[in-house]
Amino acid sequence: MKKTIKLFLTVCSVLILISQFPFQVIGGSREASYYQKLPGKKVKCTLCPNFCELKDGDRGICKVRENRGGILYTLVYGGIVTFHNDPIEKKPFYHFLPGTKAFSIATAGCNLHCFFCQNYTISQKKPEDLPVLEASPEDIVQKAIQLKSTSIAYTYSEPIIFYEYVYDIAKLAHQNGLENVMVTAGYICEKPLRELCKVIDAANIDLKGYNKKFYKDVVGCDLEKIKDTIKIMHEEGVWIEITTLIVPGKNDNPDEIREMCKWIKKELGPDVPLHFSRFHPMYKLKNLEPTPTSTLEKMRKIAIEEGLNFVYIGNVPGHTASNTYCPNCKELLIKRYGYIISLENITEAGKCKKCGAQIPGIWQ
Repeated sequence: MKKTIKLFLTVCSVLILISQFPFQVIGGSREASYYQKLPGKKVKCTLCPNFCELKDGDRGICKVRENRGGILYTLVYGGIVTFHNDPIEKKPFYHFLPGTKAFSIATAGCNLHCFFCQNYTISQKKPEDLPVLEASPEDIVQKAIQLKSTSIAYTYSEPIIFYEYVYDIAKLAHQNGLENVMVTAGYICEKPLRELCKVIDAANIDLKGYNKKFYKDVVGCDLEKIKDTIKIMHEEGVWIEITTLIVPGKNDNPDEIREMCKWIKKELGPDVPLHFSRFHPMYKLKNLEPTPTSTLEKMRKIAIEEGLNFVYIGNVPGHTASNTYCPNCKELLIKRYGYIISLENITEAGKCKKCGAQIPGIWQ
């Protein structure tokens, strides 16, 4: 009964949001920002390392970039397929404006094809396969303000493939006092990434494992490119949190996780939050069992042994490892149950009330 009520309320809230949006059910397109023109009306997309070379009429791997007469177009500019006013903790961000809301949007498409994708019903679809709501950057920003969101989140599918849309919304959001956050797999070329970092305040990056073969076979890209993205965003001053979805039998090798944690500490420092998230059977891996909680606890123990200060367990509501503790005096700072949080012993400026230690993050 409780689940039915929750589902009903969720549907109602979405319907209310839709009724308030000045949207039309239609898609949009515009010329893409990063591509090269080739002979014979061919083009080469240079947004991500897939470097799709497309003949006239072809689309890239992402399904949303199309060559039309020798010009590359994005087909999802101004067209979203889902939106919600989420708790920032849902992304997950645990050290970025806790307790606030992020107006969250997505378009169809993705430049990767993860076998365990949690949002495959939109990420693996063409825009014409889904109902699309037309929304200008101004519409998105005004709706975020109306809903009293603190930030706009580009999430659910892969924000890299709606790059131009993200960039224009993010610039306008800053002009209106809003923050911008991304949830991304990080498969993007350096030049567009550095440009995007100028308008993005925080990113939760999926580091999906630490095995090149796993990345190539199950995710569909090069692990080293993801590591480059993480380092560049950190270098550019974007607040970084990392999530690793632990998939049983696929990326749960303890030795690989230990090497990953060593790399994180070396390249980013000990204070970057790391989230080990529980896998549930999904998409092409429905034959697997959910991740045992004991496996997540083992991975967290390894990360702490390697010197990481803020290591969390996700998708296990009520687990104590979803709380934030002071690395100096071990005091409970932020208590979490799902997306419900309680600021216990942390000041508005992000200091431990007991010992005065400054906790890394964006708190105000």
